[in-house]
Formats: sequence, structure tokens, C-alpha cells
Amino acid sequence: MAEADLQRFLRKVEQLNALVASLEEDPLRRQAFAACVDHNQVVQLARGWGFEIGRRWGEASTELESAAPAANAPCRSPFCVDPEPLLRSPLPEAGTERVRELQRGSDWRLDLIHSCEASSPPQFWYDQTEHEWLILLRGSARLCLTEPDQMLDLSVGDSLYLPPHRRHRLERTDPDPGTLWLALYWEESVGEGRPAPARITNQ
Repeated sequence: MAEADLQRFLRKVEQLNALVASLEEDPLRRQAFAACVDHNQVVQLARGWGFEIGRRWGEASTELESAAPAANAPCRSPFCVDPEPLLRSPLPEAGTERVRELQRGSDWRLDLIHSCEASSPPQFWYDQTEHEWLILLRGSARLCLTEPDQMLDLSVGDSLYLPPHRRHRLERTDPDPGTLWLALYWEESVGEGRPAPARITNQ
């Protein structure tokens, strides 16, 4: 085990021990913790109390988010660091999403999507003509897909490919600090066949 991995492991153990101690001291906190229905809720609740326990062993998202900010001055060169770091995207209002286009080509675009307790309207389904590949940079989400019917729970590092016309809707995303997605869209290529089932990959 590398020293950096060992330090992350020890830090997580320290945070877990402190969380357990706080639950033993506060019955109301213990009750709220027991009411969580999945691990993502546990992580979010613990984070709200100041404990960073991570979704998986060795997850380093907190360290990435605490990195020094880039310079505020805008940079026109394509080789410059983005003046607005991805993991510091401003939190949108609860129940909404904010989409920021990062790059675009003639038949593709790369978007950063920040969701806060967002979900699709009742009976609404995305039915897009583009291919879509996405990865979660922060938080968690639940998607519902059709043909075939699927319910997918995504966490940090999970990626998903959606072919054109694979109908889907957003069931939920995390509250503050929200769910952060990186989504790549591209146009249908000549000679492609019928849409394939969605594929989810855990990184």
C-alpha cells in the first residue's frame, strides 16, 4: 500500500470512529442515522455533521475539492487551466440543475451538469437523438430507463452510455453539495444499427 493510500485509509477510520462516538452521545442523531435507506444517504448525512467517510475505500474526492483554486483571470488559450474548477461549480437551487458547456466540436459537446435534489417532471422522458456518455464526479443519482426497463443507482466514478432514443428520466439526485456529472454528447454516425442497452461501468 502506498503511503498516500495508507493515510487516506487511516483518515477514513478516524472519521468513522468520530462518527460512531457522536451517535453514541446524541440519540436524535443516532435515530436520523438509522433512518437512512442506502449508503449514499449515510454519506450525505455524515458529511452534513462534518464527517467525511467516503462512498468507497480510498475515494479522494474531498482532497480534489480542497485543491487550491485556479487564478480568477480568464484565459483565452486552450492550454490554460479553467478559471472555474469543475468541482467548485456553484450549487444550483434545490430541485434544479445547472448545465455548463465545457467544450464543443462540429458534432459533439461536453457538458458539466450540477444537480441539487433534482428529478424529471412527472411523466417526462428524455428521448434524444444524440449518443450520451456520462460519469459522476460527485454525489449519487437514480435513473429510470425503458426498453428494456431498468432502474440504475449511480455513485462517484460510475459511468453510463445511453444510445440515441433510449428513453430515460431522472428520479433523484443528492442535496447540498449536489450531484456533479460530466456528460459527452455526439451525433448519430452513418451506418449505425439499432440502439443498444445502456451500459453502466464502475471505475
